[in-house]
Amino acid sequence: MALIVEPVSIEPMRWVDVERIAAIERRCYPTPWHANAYYTELNNACAVYLVARVAGEVVGYGGMWVVMDEAHITTLAVDPPHQGRKIGERLLHALLEEAILRGAQRATLEVREYNQVAQNLYRKYGFREAAMRRSYYSDNGENAIVMWAEGIAEPDYLRRLRELRRALNQAHEARDGNRDELR
Repeated sequence: MALIVEPVSIEPMRWVDVERIAAIERRCYPTPWHANAYYTELNNACAVYLVARVAGEVVGYGGMWVVMDEAHITTLAVDPPHQGRKIGERLLHALLEEAILRGAQRATLEVREYNQVAQNLYRKYGFREAAMRRSYYSDNGENAIVMWAEGIAEPDYLRRLRELRRALNQAHEARDGNRDELR
């Protein structure tokens, strides 16, 4: 019998999601943001925060600020039991699409120096290393790599996003038999 897995939906974060997000944050990060930080972000006109839901339950989230023509991805996490299903990639994809809709021409983020899985995902989406922030993470003094994706509103990048979306949908349908509900 085939394993049936619920589809993933990507939606705007709501106030009622914050406590669940804070719980995921505690499982994913050694120095998690407090729930109050998310309440503040939801009131920030420059901020965009999305959640990934499976069967109505929040299983991941991502956020960014869009200021002028730059998007700064501030956080991205998937609850450990749901990792490996490309939920983080779906969130990143949705954030980049939203950044473009809001007029961003480029996007940036920081990633832990030793988080190769995340770095590989970001490279797949056109991010390139631009700088190193020494001892950036307070929990262990790990360096942060600053990455940038340039020209995200240009035709070549938009084509790349369409191709990546198509591949994501095909992979999910082949694996789970469901089509995800991407906004």
